Amino acid sequence: MQGEPTSPLTVVRTNTILYCAWWADTVAFYATTLGLTVTHRTDWFVEVALGNAAHLSLADADRTSIPAGHGAGITLSWQVPDLATAHRALRGLEIDVTEIARRWDTDYIEFHDPEGNRIELWSLA
Repeated sequence: MQGEPTSPLTVVRTNTILYCAWWADTVAFYATTLGLTVTHRTDWFVEVALGNAAHLSLADADRTSIPAGHGAGITLSWQVPDLATAHRALRGLEIDVTEIARRWDTDYIEFHDPEGNRIELWSLA
């Protein structure tokens, strides 16, 4: 549309990095408990795939210049195709997850990783 601003950025891949005080526990949570595919691993940095072009990285804050956030101000919000199935699976893994609720024309649930980061799963109703 004419007159609309255009961005000079074309993002082809996104990666969110969490700096972790409880790095080993957090890596185990995402890679083992949630079963996300590890796409890169070093002795202080692990990346997991979230989708086609989305990744989440976990950095050992003891080995970085950026301190751990301890979940302050972070929500990871991920759309899933079947929220009820995800909810049952998380409960089966004994993850403390909220009941399915409704907000902004979507159904959603919330839970936290070992660092205290809030994870919100949602689907269109």
